[in-house]
Amino acid sequence: MRLEKCWFCSSTIYPGHGIQFVRNDAKIFRFCRSKCHKNFKMKRNPRKVKWTKAYRRLHGKDMTQDSTFEFERKRNRPQRYDRINTEKVLQAIPKISKVKATREKAHITRRLSVGKINRKMEDRRELEQSISLVKAPSVLKEDATLTLPKQKVTVSYAQTENTPMEE
Repeated sequence: MRLEKCWFCSSTIYPGHGIQFVRNDAKIFRFCRSKCHKNFKMKRNPRKVKWTKAYRRLHGKDMTQDSTFEFERKRNRPQRYDRINTEKVLQAIPKISKVKATREKAHITRRLSVGKINRKMEDRRELEQSISLVKAPSVLKEDATLTLPKQKVTVSYAQTENTPMEE
């Protein structure tokens, strides 16, 4: 059974599925579904479309350089049957999948740590802006450094049409 990769989104195409497009120069493009085929015909760049694997790899959302992916590529190639080699591969698959899972977990925690730092900075900024809600007014009167400088804001009202409300 030969598994192909979609040219646009890089997902696997199983036998009997997908669309194949052959250009005039005999280059073959395989697509997993009509969504990928239509985006290809619209000349969209897969690296700029957010749901493709190319975009995710380019923007650091997915792991790009990992040696465990190489084993997966080797498994998908049709090879001549060898009993000893097959036994070795079957014994190695659980170990490889375990290594792959631990590396994915580390990748996800690295990505989430950046978000934690950003959320802490946002919370600190918000606290600085609304310190008057946290501190008592008597403390704010004593220490003027806790308050923010006051700014004048001008508001202009534009005329709007009065539309009757729907019942």
